[in-house]
Amino acid sequence: MWKLFLAAGSLMALIGILSYPTAGLPEESGMYMKRGGRFQTEEIHTMAPENNGKKPNGPEVKNVDYNGNINISKADTTPEAPLHIANSTASKNVHIIDTAFYMPQLNRYRRIWIYLPQDYSTSHKNYPVLYMQDGQNVFDEATSFAGEWGVDEALDSLHASDKQAIVVAIDNGAAKRINEYSPYDMAEYGKGEGNLYIDFLVHTLKPYIDTHYRTLRRQKHTFIAGSSLGALISFYAILKYPKVFGGAGIFSPAFWIAPPIKKDIEKNGRKVKGKIYFYAGKKESENMITDMLAVFNQLHSLSKADMTTVIREDGKHSESTWRNEFPLFYNWLMASQ
Repeated sequence: MWKLFLAAGSLMALIGILSYPTAGLPEESGMYMKRGGRFQTEEIHTMAPENNGKKPNGPEVKNVDYNGNINISKADTTPEAPLHIANSTASKNVHIIDTAFYMPQLNRYRRIWIYLPQDYSTSHKNYPVLYMQDGQNVFDEATSFAGEWGVDEALDSLHASDKQAIVVAIDNGAAKRINEYSPYDMAEYGKGEGNLYIDFLVHTLKPYIDTHYRTLRRQKHTFIAGSSLGALISFYAILKYPKVFGGAGIFSPAFWIAPPIKKDIEKNGRKVKGKIYFYAGKKESENMITDMLAVFNQLHSLSKADMTTVIREDGKHSESTWRNEFPLFYNWLMASQ
């Protein structure tokens, strides 16, 4: 069995070049939760190519601000396409918005996925939106590198009375993953492009989603989540844009690669509101839990956000572990919706 250690210099670990074992969902497991600076023990029952510089068929989004002014010069009338992926495990509620969605801030293209609630086509409701990183791994075993999170299966299993949400998943940039998911320059890995990546989410992708789908646009209905480096950039997003994101799922965050995050917490921590779910496992790297708790404690001392920290005895740095944890995060996040 592989063990993944997030140690300085371990590029292979960060970009996920190891494969992980898959595991069934446990009927129950113990965990420690920290609320308001205190630890308590609880029992949890888990749920057993470019086109001459233009994006094809997509919107050109300009002059976007968050006073509600959005100018879109062109819109796609059929935003989602059916999946045509061999051996796909994605549910019928998962669609591809575009295989080459243009990211003007980075001058790159990216596949964007969307999950629509089961009653989306028959209801007139508007829905919260969760933006997730490493989109290859969110819905589909066929496109994942090391297993999928099964987010679509988890949401498909919800009862009609449960809180439904739209989930937008953005593929990572492969060789550019470290750069796009780090807000800061790195001596070993080069320029951090996290600021530009988050600007893409906020100023290009979110306006597109809000324009083409029935969303609840306000901060308290807009969430972001990811694991490892994806958790780092998700946490940075809620620090940089606390008026846009009202919740975050921070799974096994790679805080070790971003020491300057402490300065940004000190600078912006008081502005952070909403709900933040921190998760780490005791079978991850040696410093995973201490690094995460240091960030939690610093932010908790400044912010009135509703924050929960979950530490699992058997938690590993793997998609199968995060898949187990996602339903618990989702139910906790949506409880106030």
